Amino acid sequence: MEKTMNLSPESREELLNLLKARFEKNMNRHLGIGWPDIQAKLEANPEKLWSLSEMEKTGGEPDVVGQYPKSGEYIFCDCAAETPKDRRSFCYDREALESRKEFKPANNAVGMAADMGIELLSEEQYRDLQKLGNFDLKTSSWVKTPPEIRKLGGALFCDRRYNHVFVYHNGAESYYAVRGFRGSLKV
Repeated sequence: MEKTMNLSPESREELLNLLKARFEKNMNRHLGIGWPDIQAKLEANPEKLWSLSEMEKTGGEPDVVGQYPKSGEYIFCDCAAETPKDRRSFCYDREALESRKEFKPANNAVGMAADMGIELLSEEQYRDLQKLGNFDLKTSSWVKTPPEIRKLGGALFCDRRYNHVFVYHNGAESYYAVRGFRGSLKV
């Protein structure tokens, strides 16, 4: 069964209202950016609204965190205080998931992000997000891992402890109840 990437008019309206309220409540995340332009772009790109709906459903609390100057695209990111609750206990990617002989997790971070139409944050994006607030004080989030590290079986994750952002490594096949992933979406 093929999944639909469209929202009903009611769901679309509800999501837009929720995103607008979050946008207005957290103006420090997007200084100089106005909601009407964002809403117009979202309404013109229903597949992006669907991805934002998936981010919301899994506990991400997406919000605008910037805009690319050249393209004019807005950047949405998961802004939940802790890594999204319905995206935890996943290994890094499909290869890592398939390498596990037993006790396989339910999913993998890279694959689920792709299914949602979003991307894992890079280390740089994760650090930029942390400039907007204190995130992952009790959890951690997988981040995009350089190919040379992934080729050797590793993957990177980040968190914030002691008022500092840390980057760590682990085997890509590992998974923990407090480790998930944060995503970003360009609109």
